[in-house]
Amino acid sequence: MKTANDYNYEEINIGDAFEFKKVLTVQEIDRYADLTGDHNPLHCDEEYARSTEFGNRVVHGMLAGSLFSTLVGMVCPGKKNLYLTQSLKFRSPIYPNSELTVRGKILKKIDSMKVIIINTEVVVNGEIAIQGEAQVKLI
Repeated sequence: MKTANDYNYEEINIGDAFEFKKVLTVQEIDRYADLTGDHNPLHCDEEYARSTEFGNRVVHGMLAGSLFSTLVGMVCPGKKNLYLTQSLKFRSPIYPNSELTVRGKILKKIDSMKVIIINTEVVVNGEIAIQGEAQVKLI
């Protein structure tokens, strides 16, 4: 996905749904840790992570949550938007190399401001791992 969609405000309807799939690899987790400085052993130390209740390394929640930026910036609405807010609720751990389905569904439109409200989810194996809500202004 290298070219952003280019939806106009009028083309987006309440109930419209969008999604894409992504696998977060160990290498991407390590790069994220280097970029942010978050080298928490639960995310970065396989031996330590195996000794925890999770039994494996866990993807940084904010790394997985950052995929909502891809949803908004590339899928819907794509070009010409300003991300205003994003809430996140981490419901279950995500493990390296899991296939993530990143979904968005248009909940509301505020015509006077050309703002859309999007329900956002990261789903792994049919379960919602991260849930949130985005507010996006089309420009």
